[in-house]
Amino acid sequence: MSLGRGFLTVGGMTLISRMLGLVREIIIAASLGATDAADAFYAAFRMPNLFRRIFAEGAFGIAFVPLFTKSLEDGDEKARRFGEEALAMLASALFVVTLVATVAMPVLMLALAAGFTQEPEKYDLTVTLARIMFPYLALVSLTALFSAVLNALGRFAVAAGAPILLNLFMIAFSGGALLLGWQVEIWLAVGVALSGIAQLWLVASAARRAGMRFGFRRPRLTPDMRRLLRLAAPAAIAGGAMQINLMVGSVIASFFDGAVAWLTYADRLYQLPLGVVGVAVGIVLMPELARRMKRGDAAGAGHSLNRSAEFALALTLPATVALTVVPVEIARAIFERGAYTAFDARQTGLAAALFATGLPAFVLNKTLTPAFFAAEDSRTPLRLSLWAMGINTVLALAGAMTVGWLAIPVATAVAAWINAGWLWLILRRRGYAMDGRLARRLPRMALASLVMGGVLWVAAGAVAPWFEDGWMRLPGLLLLVALGMGTYALAARAMGAFTMAELKAGLRRA
Repeated sequence: MSLGRGFLTVGGMTLISRMLGLVREIIIAASLGATDAADAFYAAFRMPNLFRRIFAEGAFGIAFVPLFTKSLEDGDEKARRFGEEALAMLASALFVVTLVATVAMPVLMLALAAGFTQEPEKYDLTVTLARIMFPYLALVSLTALFSAVLNALGRFAVAAGAPILLNLFMIAFSGGALLLGWQVEIWLAVGVALSGIAQLWLVASAARRAGMRFGFRRPRLTPDMRRLLRLAAPAAIAGGAMQINLMVGSVIASFFDGAVAWLTYADRLYQLPLGVVGVAVGIVLMPELARRMKRGDAAGAGHSLNRSAEFALALTLPATVALTVVPVEIARAIFERGAYTAFDARQTGLAAALFATGLPAFVLNKTLTPAFFAAEDSRTPLRLSLWAMGINTVLALAGAMTVGWLAIPVATAVAAWINAGWLWLILRRRGYAMDGRLARRLPRMALASLVMGGVLWVAAGAVAPWFEDGWMRLPGLLLLVALGMGTYALAARAMGAFTMAELKAGLRRA
């Protein structure tokens, strides 16, 4: 599969998942709003999600994909043996982690929601919800392994579609609890745990159909596993830097009423373009770079990296401008109903706009980091991530004492830009410089995005009364989205930023 088709496949499935995620957040916002129950659920959900993204999709996935891809070059049997050894090691580690974490959950939650201890009932609810959901970590971590196998084989659709099941389960359980008058946050947690079983079955079945039927082995620290661990240990921090930054923000936000929920809703808004673009590029690019580097094709690797950055920024820059120009309108149209008020929408919109200032940097980090891991260099991203995390923590803590919880998204965005800048400079020294095509088109994409932003600002003022009427908010948002997309497409074409035909052709050749 070419890079272009891979991006479209992963991006398309991720878009479906993120749209369903918005539906689930609409239901949660309507039923829980920004109450103590919402804060408790999101803080508890962040625990398994944090470990999953750092260790499973972050450290393990980042280290596993290039090594498994290179083992495929030496034959399916070697790749199958490598996969079985990795599965045995990961499953045994997950069993221990899940058992210990479930018992020690009251202590662990002090690290994520220290502010909740001021309200014992809220803290106890958070611990209960976290215990219900924590087995999801083990299930979805094993899902990540089989997903990595499928990605290395170029079979992106099933792996990218697995998270859809999480959103479907959460929608079904929260909607059902709401209709039946049950405790929504408890049944949401049950839905999360059960979705892990469904996701694991889906990707394991797809891997078997692809010829990768893994048997059970006794966990052993073989030379291949030592090599995997050497890459995975620093990648646990480098690959999960953004999640660790979010955890720091969650701890600080727990001292401000409603802030955990507002930041979570804002996170859902800017994660939509980040997931569709950044995650898709990172997933598809990693095995492509690993294959090219295994064959010694440095020029091809550089070309793939530039075209991936071009594709990512062409879609990310307009999303960034839109989220900074009309964030409150987006939040009101999507979330404002039931327990979620207009004040909540303003707070969410403000946080989303601040997060969005770092969106291009988040996407560039997803695009540039695979170049290091494909070359089996996990130390450089680790070093840069440690610096970025330190900067984020200092800025968030210092800012919270002066401007309050809004310092959290500002610190996250600043740290992301610093990390992306360092990655780019180091890759440039290694010969992966921005090529002429990207250098010409990047300022044109930025200018086209600004033109779109100006049109959106004027249009938002014209349709402002629509957002005071609950029935007209969604049509108003759809009108702004259509106008923004159309304006950006026309402006980009007029300025020579890109055409879709050229973009697709370039990606097919990569």
